[in-house]
Amino acid sequence: MDDCVDQCAASSNNWSDFTASCLSESWNWLLYLYHTYLEEAFLFVHAHYLDVYYFGWLAWVFWPLVITFVLPAVLIIFVYASALFLQVYRLRHHIRDAYAMEPWEGARQMICVFWDATGHLWHGFEIDGIEKLPENGPGLLVYYHGAIPIDVYYIISKLLLKKKRILRTVGDRFLFMIPGLRLLMQVFHVVPGTVKSCAELVKDGHLLAIAPGGVREAYFSDSYYNVLWGKRTGFAKIALEANVPIYPVFTRNCRETIRSLSIGRTWLRWIYEKTRMPLVPIYGGFPVKLKTYIGDPIYPDPNATADEFALQVKNAMESLIAEHQPIPGNILRALYERAYPATIPTSELKASGDHPTDLTNRHLS
Repeated sequence: MDDCVDQCAASSNNWSDFTASCLSESWNWLLYLYHTYLEEAFLFVHAHYLDVYYFGWLAWVFWPLVITFVLPAVLIIFVYASALFLQVYRLRHHIRDAYAMEPWEGARQMICVFWDATGHLWHGFEIDGIEKLPENGPGLLVYYHGAIPIDVYYIISKLLLKKKRILRTVGDRFLFMIPGLRLLMQVFHVVPGTVKSCAELVKDGHLLAIAPGGVREAYFSDSYYNVLWGKRTGFAKIALEANVPIYPVFTRNCRETIRSLSIGRTWLRWIYEKTRMPLVPIYGGFPVKLKTYIGDPIYPDPNATADEFALQVKNAMESLIAEHQPIPGNILRALYERAYPATIPTSELKASGDHPTDLTNRHLS
């Protein structure tokens, strides 16, 4: 019996040695094949068909183009990072903070610190005229809409950190269809908004921001900063019904940091008018100088119609643009202003005495 066991053990050892020998031989054969054929083939292709310096030159040429489309994606990542932070915050502080303070106050503060730091470091963001806004009480901010309203993110952060006020905003309907952003819009009080609901908000003493141009102005305006409000008068109706002042708000160079492609704009606008889907490619994310100007309050005349009051606010917005924005906008100039901050030059409007519409028409011609 013992002899049988010994024979089996010997046979097993012989089989293990044989297997190890086969694996070793196979590995040596693969190495030989690589060194003999594959390495030589690679060197041949590299020498005759590939030019490393040429591909390096191509990378150098196209790198700026790639960056211009990557930076807006980084901005979107920041937005989703804010939304993800709120999800984590809700799980962590759902019970504890519910009894200590307003549940989302700490989360809002932290997100606003992040966006305020981003605005300071990337754009040297400033606000001129923030003291015009009331410490308490209502107000309606009407702002010019850039391709992406990153300036509004900075304004919301400044108001919360400096004046301890939450700026509620009216968002386009398509925003509420974007997955993953519902909680973010809930915490920062972004509302779809009707005239009645918005009037109730400001009657309750809140600050509310609205862009009458909306998506149409965001993607289909251009470097001449044309105000594309069409026949929209809802913001004027809100101010008249609630009897609150309107503050025109404009950010210098807001169309130079992120731009929408002008190629195929006519067809893209036709698609938008039919479907209300903003299918316009954007590019940029350039670190240009951004400075927001808050105009003097415009108080509603109870005897004025909504159309008349809307036209008054639109004229004020055009004056603000003509006073503070060089026309046409220029990315290189805006980058220079970021690198070398200087006093904003005297506007062409003040020098010429033209109405802003006349000024814009003169540039267009």
